[in-house]
Amino acid sequence: MDTKPRLSFWQIFNMNVGFLGIQFSFGLQQTAINPIFSFLGAHPEDLPLLNLAGPVTGLIIQPIIGAISDKTWSPRFGRRKPFFLIGALLGSLCLFAFPYSPTLWFAVGLLWILDVGNNMAMEPYRAFVGDKLPNNQLSFGYQMQSLFVGAGIVLANASIFIFQDWFSTPNTIDDSLNTIPTWLYYSFFLGAILSIATIAWSVLKTPEIPPSTEELEEINHHKSLPLFDRIKKPFQEITKAIKDMPKFMWKLASVYLFQWYALFIYWQFISPMFQESLGFDKSEALSQAAKMNTTYNISTILFALALVPLALKWGGKKVYIISLFLTAFAILSIPFIKDPILVLVTMILFGIGWAAMMGIPYSMVSKIVPQKRRGVYMGILNMMIVIPMGIQTITFGPIVKNILNNSAVNAILLGGVFFVIAGLLALRLKEPVAEN
Repeated sequence: MDTKPRLSFWQIFNMNVGFLGIQFSFGLQQTAINPIFSFLGAHPEDLPLLNLAGPVTGLIIQPIIGAISDKTWSPRFGRRKPFFLIGALLGSLCLFAFPYSPTLWFAVGLLWILDVGNNMAMEPYRAFVGDKLPNNQLSFGYQMQSLFVGAGIVLANASIFIFQDWFSTPNTIDDSLNTIPTWLYYSFFLGAILSIATIAWSVLKTPEIPPSTEELEEINHHKSLPLFDRIKKPFQEITKAIKDMPKFMWKLASVYLFQWYALFIYWQFISPMFQESLGFDKSEALSQAAKMNTTYNISTILFALALVPLALKWGGKKVYIISLFLTAFAILSIPFIKDPILVLVTMILFGIGWAAMMGIPYSMVSKIVPQKRRGVYMGILNMMIVIPMGIQTITFGPIVKNILNNSAVNAILLGGVFFVIAGLLALRLKEPVAEN
């Protein structure tokens, strides 16, 4: 029986505030990192491989940190909090340093460290939300998370074109110079402050639930093991959890393969697409991409909580499937719209899809995995995200160069087709029944 107390709206709100800072950082990665690589001399076919940091660090860091946090408890610091505090601090330091990157490979190295910090913060945070909420509030909790995901990315993208408007000069938008525009620095500074400040807010406002007697005995037993056994324990936990993984998660993995491959295509090639389709220079394309991403994340904020009653009425599966097809339609439409303002309309559909993608799968999975292994399973769910991203970073450069004629437009269209395939595969999902 689920004995966790119901939380109020503001308790759930405060618990999720930290996602604002984490997702501000993620928003900069979506929109600004690849243009920075371009400013520093990267070619379009180089972009997928330069983004390898996200998939690799996510694949390694999140499940390991999840497994470790499952076996952690401190009466003073809690179970999950120490991990996302350290991750947020590491991310903040990298964001401060990023715009000072003197060369391409320095920026790539910073991206690796930034992704380690973000992944260290992200997975325990998702498990933290699941730890606190009873099953009948999980959908609301994870959709509130989606709201802050959208808000963080909105602020990140809005800051890019606002600071460009306020601080750019003719010299800062000269594409012949392989330097990062100074107006872009301020977005990274703001992200560094928000990363640590919002996490600190959630940590101070939300106490963790102490482990049960049985869980505490298991944690103490783990602490008593020899050092080598404690080091290998997370890897054993991950292996066992994958072996015992519910069939629902295996089917979800096939959906995620196409969904996240397509999303990585979009984030890497939306800015180059505007250079190709509308003739924008690099700075204009970056600004347009920031407006696009701002628009879809405003839509995410507006629709995130509205999806909760729809998921309760129709089931999470139906809402999730619809979201995938709406996103497919939006991406397939973008290259054929020549009005920079009108193209923003498609982002409303994209935003609805993003709101569902960032909340509903997590709530469905959280209901069916054991409480004491929630951390490791949230890490495995993230593995299902980063493996497609890793495949994309390795395979898509040659695909763009040799099959898609080095065309960013063709890359975006392929991303839309992959979302259609993801929607069709999602029809195979069976709505999970919550574990007691």
